[in-house]
Amino acid sequence: MHEQHISSAYDRDLDAITTLILKMGGLVEDAILQAAESLATRDLELAQKVRAGDKVIDALELEISEAAARTIALRAPVSKDLRSLLTVLRLAASLERIGDYAKNMAKRTSVLVDMSPIAGAEASLRRMAREVQGMLKDTLDAYVKGDVQMAEDVRQHDQDVDQMYNALFREFLTFMMEDPRNITACMHLHFMAKNIERMGDLTTNMAEQVIYLITGEMPEEARPKSDKTAYMTHPE
Repeated sequence: MHEQHISSAYDRDLDAITTLILKMGGLVEDAILQAAESLATRDLELAQKVRAGDKVIDALELEISEAAARTIALRAPVSKDLRSLLTVLRLAASLERIGDYAKNMAKRTSVLVDMSPIAGAEASLRRMAREVQGMLKDTLDAYVKGDVQMAEDVRQHDQDVDQMYNALFREFLTFMMEDPRNITACMHLHFMAKNIERMGDLTTNMAEQVIYLITGEMPEEARPKSDKTAYMTHPE
């Protein structure tokens, strides 16, 4: 009877923490889309909203960390119960980092609004952001549903984000070579694209943690990657 009481208390604790994770995830999804939208629409108010909202995301990560630590101390979970709490901590940490990248994008928007647009760049960044937001949503759904295949699908989608990034990288190089006046704007845009690509990596890490939570094992196969920019050479 005592063990059943502890189990019920643990379940309540985990349910409360899961609610916080989903709340945090929803805010991060919004931040990703709003950061890209603020650039596309030259909306400084929206960019500032993203920057201010990062404090709420940070506060939620702290609340989740404290709740998980308290549950570990009070309930002394083992096996999958402990794995669930460790997974929660890792998910929260990744969400906080994704929120930081969205905030960094919003900061660059305030600089880019005073520069001439680079043709097609803003729409491409917005498409890339939507792709990552969709990956994050699917990861959180996989976490709630305990769906290994959905989490694995997210891992496979990471290469799509990499390919978008590679294409943008090449476009920015072309614009900079054609007109040196584009260099500053293209550098800012490139950093924004890299921010989104890193969001995709973090989301994929989250999907792998979900797989670990469900199966007790990390995926054996390395995730497919398509970011080749580190190996590119200057065109002859």
